[in-house]
Amino acid sequence: MRTRAVLVYDGDCAFCTTSVTFLERHLRPPCAITPWQFADLRSLDITQQRAESELLWITPTGAVYGGSQAVAKLLLGAGKGWAVPGALLSLPPLRWIAHDAYRLVAKNRDRMPGGTPACALPANRRPGQRPPEE
Repeated sequence: MRTRAVLVYDGDCAFCTTSVTFLERHLRPPCAITPWQFADLRSLDITQQRAESELLWITPTGAVYGGSQAVAKLLLGAGKGWAVPGALLSLPPLRWIAHDAYRLVAKNRDRMPGGTPACALPANRRPGQRPPEE
């Protein structure tokens, strides 16, 4: 059993990598942070399709949160003043707004500052869309 949460992101995406670097530097979240390309996805009980389409927060007990809810869990875990926005992102209607905002950013991450064509989501995946089970 893991003792810390794990944050999984797309290491091939410059926008995602820059965002995670910012989070590490300024929030210092109490979790392991790894690109999905180097993660043991099977032991984390997540599919590659899901890992390549959204940020994932996996709790020590194995619960998986994706997209905006992964961000909310990250903020809650960071504590201090970050827990308040994390809690707010977990509550309706902000949760719904955050979900839509996350999907918009994820869909356009190749167009975001620092993004490159390699950041584009696979053509058959939409952000926030749960992949079929393998």
